[in-house]
Amino acid sequence: MTLFDENTQAIIFGMQAQVVQRMLDFDFMCGRKTPSVAAVVNPSDTRMLAVFFGSKQVLVPVYASTKEAFQKHPVASVFINFASFRSAFDTTWDALDLPQVLSVAVIAEGMPERDTRRLAAKAKKLSKPFIGPATVGGLTAGCFKIGNTGGAVDAMIDAKLYRSGSVGFVSKSGGMSNELFNLLSHHTDGVCEGIAIGGDRFPGTTLYDHVQRFEKDPKIKLIVVLGELGGTDEYDIADAVAKKKIKKPVVAWVTGTCAALFATEVQFGHAGAKSGSKKESAQEKNEALKKAGVFVPKSYDDFGELIQKVFEKHVGKIPAETQNPPVIPEDFSVAVKKNRVRRPASIVSSISDDRGEDVLYHGETLTSLLERKASLGDVIALLWFKKKLPAWATEFMEMTLKITADHGPAVSGAHNAIVASRAGKDLVSCLASGLLTIGPRFGGAIDDAARYWQAAVSQGQAPKAFVDEMKAKNVLIPGIGHRVKSIQNPDARVAALKAYAQKHFPSTQHLQFALDVEKLTTQKKGNLILNVDGCIAALFLDLFDSCPEFSGEEKRQLVDIGVLNAFFALGRSIGMIGHAIDQKRLQQPLYRHDWDDVLYL
Repeated sequence: MTLFDENTQAIIFGMQAQVVQRMLDFDFMCGRKTPSVAAVVNPSDTRMLAVFFGSKQVLVPVYASTKEAFQKHPVASVFINFASFRSAFDTTWDALDLPQVLSVAVIAEGMPERDTRRLAAKAKKLSKPFIGPATVGGLTAGCFKIGNTGGAVDAMIDAKLYRSGSVGFVSKSGGMSNELFNLLSHHTDGVCEGIAIGGDRFPGTTLYDHVQRFEKDPKIKLIVVLGELGGTDEYDIADAVAKKKIKKPVVAWVTGTCAALFATEVQFGHAGAKSGSKKESAQEKNEALKKAGVFVPKSYDDFGELIQKVFEKHVGKIPAETQNPPVIPEDFSVAVKKNRVRRPASIVSSISDDRGEDVLYHGETLTSLLERKASLGDVIALLWFKKKLPAWATEFMEMTLKITADHGPAVSGAHNAIVASRAGKDLVSCLASGLLTIGPRFGGAIDDAARYWQAAVSQGQAPKAFVDEMKAKNVLIPGIGHRVKSIQNPDARVAALKAYAQKHFPSTQHLQFALDVEKLTTQKKGNLILNVDGCIAALFLDLFDSCPEFSGEEKRQLVDIGVLNAFFALGRSIGMIGHAIDQKRLQQPLYRHDWDDVLYL
């Protein structure tokens, strides 16, 4: 009887995503309601396998053992083994022991002949058809296929494998099976069942085993066999036809007739396709088949024509095609390559491109940056501002990173990184803990100061009017004030920034405005000085003004989106990483705050 039907389900050994997808594409083409792959067995990784059933994505469960997979899926009855030749024996042997398994297919090439014969004997004893090894498998048209049988989707459609015909076909070769499926679709009503037994010397089932099944299957009206030189399997078919054990018409051809032209023994692609004795030659086997009553063409070129004559005489006229298969949706990646789809991009990037042989940073190759010994400031200018800036500007950026790199272990970000490190967190988690502290009260003053300096200068506001306005609004001036430093104890970082700017910047109007504000605020209190955040903010505004590459709108936009605070975040990351490493190196224990330092209310 036919090996498979529209309800047959298989379990596949080995993570073969493309194979599963091709089987499900065939299912969809045939109009199956449920996928033919019930599960996958993959001992090393049991994550769900995501594939498509038509246009719907489905998840195929993956199990660590074959026994578990069949227990969880009691309807499955076919075991398809994609294990290597080294492990195919053990895994197939165990699968045959499962009562639920009714047939097996072993795809691997190179399995030792002794192992194959042991498996074949066991399968025969249990009455479980064993296809392979060294095979693509087989199929029942319109119902179920093993692995890659039938080839690509277009080939299966051309061969009309999406609906059942009345021809039972068996071959040793998987590749030639695909060829014959197509040939039969043109010269008959198509394939009912097609099996590739595999090219080894001792396959799990023989050509004759399947011919016997075809004889008993009422759906099959014509039997077609494609043999090859080597072995004597075809003689069993000839003997059965001669003795009327096979009564259905059989058309057969044994390939390899060209071997007679060689002076020495010839080995073809399959292990079993080897010219040996005269009895194993293609000529002798073709002659024996013909003498027994099998329809044998003069050559392979006449094979299709003879099949059609026999079909029309013994089965009937070839009917007109009335069924069209459903269109199988193409994978998006395939459709893109064929220019068949358009889809808006999910992400737009205008700063870098890694698709070529060299990474591009806003149009400049990474190789060229390295060759010209570009600074970190140059890279930041390209990736953050999409510009090449003068050396004084990029050097100032690096100076800012150095100045903001660290401010001791007591500040919020460093403290959080230290606590996370002492809790045993990984380095990236420690850094993230510190970075998440950056905000309006820690680091955010750079952005806020820039907004106020920019607005006041652009409006031509006098420093005193600015101070009075902020006082009237009861708003502390961002960038002004320090907990420790004062006019008598100046901040060395601010001094260094001012000195650099006064030497290299073409314009420092924002810095001068901030310093004029400082003169007013320090009259009230000595520690209301221009701090490092306020100084950096003012100087970045002056940098933007001094570089013609920045338009007025760009200057406002950069401040609004918080790009200045990015320098603080990048610079301070250096210090927070340092603190996290330091704590791990010192093997500090889990941090717990002292009770004495907590006011309990």
